[in-house]
Amino acid sequence: MEISWLLLPLVYIIAALALISKIIPKQNPNPKLPPGPKPWPIIGNLNLIGSIPHQSLHMLSQKYGEIMLLKFGKFPVVVASSPEIAKQFLKAHDTVFASRPALAAGKYTSYNYSDMAWAPYGPYWRQARKIYLSEVFSPKRLESFESIRMKERRNFLSHLRSLSGKPVVLRKEITRYTLSSISKMVFGNKYFSESENNKSMVKLDELQGTLDEWFFLNGVFCIGDWIPWLSFLDVGGYIKRMNALYKKFDRFHNYVIDDHLARRVKEKDNFIPKDAVDRLLLMAEDPHLEVKLTRDCIKGLLQDLLNGGTDTSATTVEWSIHEILKHPQILQKAKEELDRVIGRNRWVEENDFPQLPYIDAIIMESMRLHPLAPLLIPHYAMEDCKVASYDISKGTTILINTWSMGRDPISWDKPEEFLPERFIGKETDMLGSNFALLPFGSGRRRCPGYNLGLKIVRTTVANLVHGFELKVDGDICMEELYGLTVRPKESLVIIMEPTLPSHLY
Repeated sequence: MEISWLLLPLVYIIAALALISKIIPKQNPNPKLPPGPKPWPIIGNLNLIGSIPHQSLHMLSQKYGEIMLLKFGKFPVVVASSPEIAKQFLKAHDTVFASRPALAAGKYTSYNYSDMAWAPYGPYWRQARKIYLSEVFSPKRLESFESIRMKERRNFLSHLRSLSGKPVVLRKEITRYTLSSISKMVFGNKYFSESENNKSMVKLDELQGTLDEWFFLNGVFCIGDWIPWLSFLDVGGYIKRMNALYKKFDRFHNYVIDDHLARRVKEKDNFIPKDAVDRLLLMAEDPHLEVKLTRDCIKGLLQDLLNGGTDTSATTVEWSIHEILKHPQILQKAKEELDRVIGRNRWVEENDFPQLPYIDAIIMESMRLHPLAPLLIPHYAMEDCKVASYDISKGTTILINTWSMGRDPISWDKPEEFLPERFIGKETDMLGSNFALLPFGSGRRRCPGYNLGLKIVRTTVANLVHGFELKVDGDICMEELYGLTVRPKESLVIIMEPTLPSHLY
């Protein structure tokens, strides 16, 4: 009898363990892993990543295949290099891979993951996306911004005419224009000056440099992300630069927010929200929001709008003009289409594009060969998942190499050549359902501002070709300068001569 009482707790323990073993899934003792190079101790495969990571990964994929497993330090990283594998991660298993890894860039340059780019998947991210889609990028809101875009476009073209006959650094002028346009739409004002006499918060060149630094630092491979015990060394000095960048952006955002709050106090009962800053500040006071919007949250969301709307549009225009000037026959065909559809007595407007298929084809071909983000912002596995018969473990970082997919010989005929004609007469989606062409990503993490970006890019490329004779002053550089977005290593210098009647400028 005494022995049976002694055995009773043991029976309970065995039963509990049996129950737990059924509840907690067993780890696969022999997982089927994607192919990949053998990792070194401590560094893993980081030694295989060169100064232009997407090209390094593309070369590795030629050996190991369209889905490839690497180790960055001790952390698993899976690289997708084909449209079919990208579709598995971004569509078939989108709910599993919709989050982001907690990298240094998101912590130090994006208000501790408070922007939409780096925020982990969850209530805050879903709320932020809803705000963007309803308050910034809705068709009604974009239509209300059209007069701003039109005025800034006219100012841009007039400014270029004033520089006719002089060498012009193309990127500088395009960034100036996109920065001014986005600032007016998001902030209601430019908040930067273009001359030393104007006492604005920040000078144009300084703000442009700050944006360039953000995109560079958000694309670097920071050793501390992958080998945490080496974080204190800050190899490359990236964390130091991120902290300096944060201070510059924070000073700027505080100035913008304080200026809006001061106007609200001044106007009192007559206050009407005029821009994204006003609307975000009002939302921050809403007690019914699922996740409270702190001041840092507002800064993070504003920073996304400024960064994304400015650099990505400018970079796409820049690559398109590089390719057009490199291929005179394409430039001539573009001019012929514009003369036939638009004529010589007006500029191209946003609603003209259904009648300009060749201009649109040039832009799509540029996005194919020079994707905005050759490596999409990393995705992150929130749970174990099987993809293309391989076992992907929870905590794995996923890299989608759109640069590889734009060169996929199965998807594209003569993939290394710039051939806009490949898109003529075809319905080609570039908003996320065609996984061979993903300029804006796909799935839950697709860029919510794609529509605004396309409006700016299309009208800018078309009007540069339509209204000016473009002559190259020097060589056309097609080498890449790596960052979260990739732009030409050397900015194009061109001489522009107006070709339309003078009253249009």
